[in-house]
Amino acid sequence: MKKYIFRQYDVRGIYPSDLNDEDAYVFGRAFASYIKTNKVIIGHDNRLSSESINENLIKGLIDSGADIIDLGLCTTPIYYYYKKLFNIENGIMITASHNPKEYNGFKFSFSILGNACGKEIFDFRDFLFKKNFKNLKGSYQKYDDNFESYINKIKESVNLGNKKIKAVFDPGNGTGTIVLDKILKNFNIDYKIINGKSDGNFPVHHPDPSVEENMQMLKDEVKENHFDIALGIDGDADRVGVVDDKGVFTPIDNVMINIYKYLNPTLKNRNAIMDVKCSKAVIDEMKKINLPLTIYRTGNSYMNLKINEMNLDFGGEFSGHLWFKDKWIGTDDGIYNALRIIEMLSKSENSFSKMSESIPKYFHTPEIKIEVTEENKSKIIDKLKEYLDKENIKYNNIDGIRIDYEDGFTLIRQSNTGPVLTVRFERKDEKSLEKEKQKYLDLIKKISLELN
Repeated sequence: MKKYIFRQYDVRGIYPSDLNDEDAYVFGRAFASYIKTNKVIIGHDNRLSSESINENLIKGLIDSGADIIDLGLCTTPIYYYYKKLFNIENGIMITASHNPKEYNGFKFSFSILGNACGKEIFDFRDFLFKKNFKNLKGSYQKYDDNFESYINKIKESVNLGNKKIKAVFDPGNGTGTIVLDKILKNFNIDYKIINGKSDGNFPVHHPDPSVEENMQMLKDEVKENHFDIALGIDGDADRVGVVDDKGVFTPIDNVMINIYKYLNPTLKNRNAIMDVKCSKAVIDEMKKINLPLTIYRTGNSYMNLKINEMNLDFGGEFSGHLWFKDKWIGTDDGIYNALRIIEMLSKSENSFSKMSESIPKYFHTPEIKIEVTEENKSKIIDKLKEYLDKENIKYNNIDGIRIDYEDGFTLIRQSNTGPVLTVRFERKDEKSLEKEKQKYLDLIKKISLELN
């Protein structure tokens, strides 16, 4: 098993070169030997390698004494739901989320609060490589209620208004296909599903709705068939992407703003949260509705823990993960989140594009990836902090460097997956954007040369 596939939020690599069936067996042995209680709940997505990985993971878990509840083929949010329902601390979901078809991996947890991240993952990795495994005999139970409990929970947690919404969904041939139609049938929505057949080859497009090019079919559907909203679901169905009624791809931070405005009158906990990648527009709009805002680090596992720790009614991050705790169980669920967006629309006199008109417009770059050495990655960030301190420029350092200005922000952070810095810039006008971008790209280049 390769050490580098253990990352900040999960284990992920190419099958079978980075992660193979024997690795899955070893992972199972290690996991069952590491946990404090024997009960483990598992599930797997629809990737071509997932069933084989699942079989070998089960063998490893049983050979080191785990008592398994196997949900079989399911979305990551379904796995989260049953994990909470049965109150099981230990769990493993076999998935590579939105990655290309050749990838696979594990999201795993030792707590009811959420997935392992950071030090928890690396401590477990170190334990695994020592191979000090227990030799015990565990047990196996297959659980299948046809997702009825999960679907019923969604039904009672979504309350549509009087306006019937016409919506098109694209689950991208991912695992969401196995349950999407079953769920939508319960609601008074005029809906259509495209790419709705489960296929781990992802034959039509990459299953990542945060990337605009993957939403082109939804844009076309809106323009040709006049849908009120179009919703993309990622490979393991824990993220959502949005195209509005005019066929415009809508960044998830804009979606978050609209949801906060919608929830604002009924919020029990008057606090908002976003990750460091989100637009300055979120800060602007939260000030308008007097909602204190926390800017937190990027990463599904970190954000999930923070939202639950703060007991927030709602929260989200730029990649498309959204968490509702007002009527839902506080897990990120792309299909449920899509329904809550439809709920919001069904109770509004405005279209989605009209709702977004008042949001401040900023120009921004895509995420720019700068290759550096693994050794220099953190050193460059430290040198940049020295520069900013010297220049008396204030910044947020919860996750790299985020500098907020009146007219935008600059973000420079370390990638959690490789020897890369990711940078993003935002400004009210394109000239200022280009000037800021060039300033910091030149500075990073200068520091890199000095370190080499």
